[in-house]
Amino acid sequence: MTVRLKNKVTIITGAASGIGKATAVLFAEHGARVVVADIDIHGGKETVTEIQKVGNEAKFIKTDVTNKIDTQNVVAQTVDTYGKLDILFNNAGIAMRLPVEELPEDDWHRCLDVNLNGVFLCAKAAIPAMQKNGCGSIINMSSIYGIVGADVRAAYVASKGAVTNLTRGMALDYAKDNIRVNCICPGFVETPLVAGVIKTPDEYQKLADKHPMRRLGQPEEIAYGALYLASDESAFVTGIALPIDGGYTAG
Repeated sequence: MTVRLKNKVTIITGAASGIGKATAVLFAEHGARVVVADIDIHGGKETVTEIQKVGNEAKFIKTDVTNKIDTQNVVAQTVDTYGKLDILFNNAGIAMRLPVEELPEDDWHRCLDVNLNGVFLCAKAAIPAMQKNGCGSIINMSSIYGIVGADVRAAYVASKGAVTNLTRGMALDYAKDNIRVNCICPGFVETPLVAGVIKTPDEYQKLADKHPMRRLGQPEEIAYGALYLASDESAFVTGIALPIDGGYTAG
């Protein structure tokens, strides 16, 4: 196997489960030293254990991405431990299913705080370390709903649309520093978050049928997209919104 992230140091937020966990393990398999950042202590430590099984270094740091001090701390501890920061994967996020008139203001603010402000705060903390390095890769988690709209998801589509365009703006701002900024736009993926809203096989198939490939994605399939954007193979790629969606946004 080609080791694509040898000696790279990465922070992955929301790495206690789902896409974040799959990406953390995959990055480690490709030589990265991984800092697992999450509010879920138990799940975060489980991810570290999985990484250690593949024979690489990992560290869990409890991190609330909406807390400025936490985001500064995770970057500082990463640099103190491993000497640098090469990759930031802003994966942490939440979902809400309500239209505007039914959406409590607190829920609106919470969704934007985690999905959008968390990206901003983590990137703000990480960029100086990457500038010191002379390079870096920031990968933001957007969504198919960062490209197209959807009903009954007012806060979620607002947050993900903003992440997509924030990615483009950051890519332009930091290209001069050799810091690449891209985002991934997954379709529906079989994660604990999605599993929580699917109650029956019929509901699963209805959701799967929204994708031309007639299935949901797997966390590892999104992780491979992140691996490409993190690696030097994508050295001339910045400012893109990469759909990994079984054709959802092609129509």
